[in-house]
Amino acid sequence: MPFSTHGGGKGHSDRDIAKMCPNAKVLDMYTAYEGGRRSAEKEIAAWIKKNGLYK
Repeated sequence: MPFSTHGGGKGHSDRDIAKMCPNAKVLDMYTAYEGGRRSAEKEIAAWIKKNGLYK
């Protein structure tokens, strides 16, 4: 369940991780943009729930 923090975009990092780990189940990537602190807690909770790790 990859995540990234940045100020310019995740690029192809989610695809690169999946390619480097062919036997892993790589879930949707969460990306926190620079300056997104106010909404980060709700976004992270939704991401965790979406990936089935919290109900």
